Amino acid sequence: MNSLLDSGNFFLHETARQHHWRGAGLLSVKSFRGGVAHYRIKDGVFCVDDGSYLILNHGQEYEIAVDSPTPVSSFCVFFEAGFAERVARSLTGATEALLDDPIGPTAPAPLFFQRTYPHDVVLSPVLQHTRDSYVLRKDERGWLAEQFHLVMQRLLHVHRLTRQEVDAFPAMRAATREELYRRIHLARDFVIASYNQPITLNDIAAVAGLSPNHLLRTFRQAFGQTPHQFVIEQRLHHAQRMLLLTDQPVTDICLAVGFESLGSFSWLFKRKFGCSPQAFRRQPGDFEEAR
Repeated sequence: MNSLLDSGNFFLHETARQHHWRGAGLLSVKSFRGGVAHYRIKDGVFCVDDGSYLILNHGQEYEIAVDSPTPVSSFCVFFEAGFAERVARSLTGATEALLDDPIGPTAPAPLFFQRTYPHDVVLSPVLQHTRDSYVLRKDERGWLAEQFHLVMQRLLHVHRLTRQEVDAFPAMRAATREELYRRIHLARDFVIASYNQPITLNDIAAVAGLSPNHLLRTFRQAFGQTPHQFVIEQRLHHAQRMLLLTDQPVTDICLAVGFESLGSFSWLFKRKFGCSPQAFRRQPGDFEEAR
């Protein structure tokens, strides 16, 4: 098995149609443009595309696969062991302590929640700026060092915001809330990665390690919709993009996103977007949100 655990901080910015790697990695943030990367860990699967980024912890064993007819561009940030702790201390430590001992003892490493995150106003702008500047500035050691610190500061902010989400979960004990949050997001990421497959409530519950009823209740509390409603939302979202960006026949798109009935697909599409798939395709200028 490959390992990156002895590496220092580094950026990975590559473009490829096919890629496969398996091993243990550093704490990292994964982002992609122009396509999809599929990640798999022992207890979860993740789909990372233009609209999301993925956080994986230090030491996590994972597998990545890219298989695309068009080039997919990666921009991944890897942090050496101990870097997150040092930056966290500089942000939360008392000024007097930081002056007396700039390096000082650090707290245990933050354990980030391994899930996909929609692009946001906290971390994503720094990722985008760094990615856009990287090709021209990758030989500037001073600039690179500053970017690692800036990205980590924002990553720790995302972690604090996520902790607030965890604290709102319906459980008494903090450890129980964290575990429930982790499992329900494993279920959500499983749906995102498998939306076009014939997945059932039992399938999703098994991934989360919950009973179907517990999953149904908790998923609805966390995300405001049932697992089935989320599956349908994912299928319709992808169908909308395919209608706008490809010339595939409506029937082919219907089947490609996981629907078995063209009639059901058309009815659900019209209920969500206010027009039939055929009408949507004829009027793309009115539906720029699909891009």
